[in-house]
Amino acid sequence: MTQTRSQELFAEALRYLPGGVNSPVRAFRAVGGTPFFAQRAYGSRVEDIDGNTYIDYVCTWGPSILGHAHPEVIAAVKAAADRGTSFGIPNPLEVELARKICEWVPSVQKVRMTNSGTEATMSAIRLARGFTRRDKIIKFEGCYHGHVDSLLVKAGSGALTLGQPDSAGIPAALAALTLALPFNDPEALRLAFEQNEGEIAAVIVEPVPANAGLILPLSGYLETMRDLCTAHGALLIFDEVMTGFRLGRGGAQGLLGVRPDLSCFGKVIGGGLPVGALGGRADIMDYLAPLGPIYQAGTLSGNPLAMAAGLAQFKVLEEQDIFAKLEKLGAQLEAETRAALKAANLDYVFYRIGSMFCLFFTGRPVRQLDDARTADLAHFARFFHALLARGIYIAPSQFETGFLSAAHTGQDIEQTARAMREALQA
Repeated sequence: MTQTRSQELFAEALRYLPGGVNSPVRAFRAVGGTPFFAQRAYGSRVEDIDGNTYIDYVCTWGPSILGHAHPEVIAAVKAAADRGTSFGIPNPLEVELARKICEWVPSVQKVRMTNSGTEATMSAIRLARGFTRRDKIIKFEGCYHGHVDSLLVKAGSGALTLGQPDSAGIPAALAALTLALPFNDPEALRLAFEQNEGEIAAVIVEPVPANAGLILPLSGYLETMRDLCTAHGALLIFDEVMTGFRLGRGGAQGLLGVRPDLSCFGKVIGGGLPVGALGGRADIMDYLAPLGPIYQAGTLSGNPLAMAAGLAQFKVLEEQDIFAKLEKLGAQLEAETRAALKAANLDYVFYRIGSMFCLFFTGRPVRQLDDARTADLAHFARFFHALLARGIYIAPSQFETGFLSAAHTGQDIEQTARAMREALQA
């Protein structure tokens, strides 16, 4: 059988990259087979090195909210590159983007730019510990906050996909400072605070968990979390790396009406370039160096290319009714998906919020990690490959979230629905 160029390149990649990839979920281990290698992406499409084109529902894992290679974003990056790719010196664009984030998110008064969401969450935890002078943190099972030692405990995303929610190399003494609780369980949260009175520095959470599939918070749960943090003197940290500026101008916190002390951002604010940000109350943020005793730094933080891309994306989001368009497309995709699954007489759960969605092959409501683990992974793998063969690319793991972009069209959704009906019968 003749090998594809992607298969040949993956064989070579295995010689030089651990597992052949630079981020684990890309290796297709959860679904089997060989990953394809992309050579081009435009609008709602991604093209591989063998010339195959797919309607893309991964969207670079979230940042491509306008679609791939949006002309205004590309023009802004090219113009910035002409002026220099990196300075290591303050530049006007980082001030402008920080101001924009503060304008769009009422809980954020000051911002520190980073190079990734992982850096943002890592810095948020250090800042919370330094500000409160406490050591313990609370996170939630299945929530992924980047590959930070303190946070890679019962994590989601690639760690969960590989069946390893904890990572080797993390000292037990450090992991012991992280309390991992089930999501959507207010009593477990109350008990954790009672049993660790005066020791909890912060609670960090994805307000809409999107790394164990997509899980929606139950009514009142985030409000309870906010109240408990306030009552016990702990900081509430929202990891909005995925949801920030994707679920609306104010992110999940704006949509759901709960105000955290600190927020972590990434994805959308970089227009597809590597970027992250930490923001929150000014009195907390001023504990960061050079004003305060908590050190955090980065040579490429505030990189002019990333800032230019992010500002261009914000401009389009601001000037056009993008979020309304995404909601309309999301509703169409949800209706088509439910119709296809109902016709196939399958047990499933489909969750959607705005332009984010996830299909679980289980008949059990998914409210926390243990529920997500009841999904039929073999069925998902078959479904994934059947869709891929029909030109539809979804995340290669049951435990990831799908994304829509403003470049998707009603025709894209209809084509996807036809592919789903065929895939479910294959």
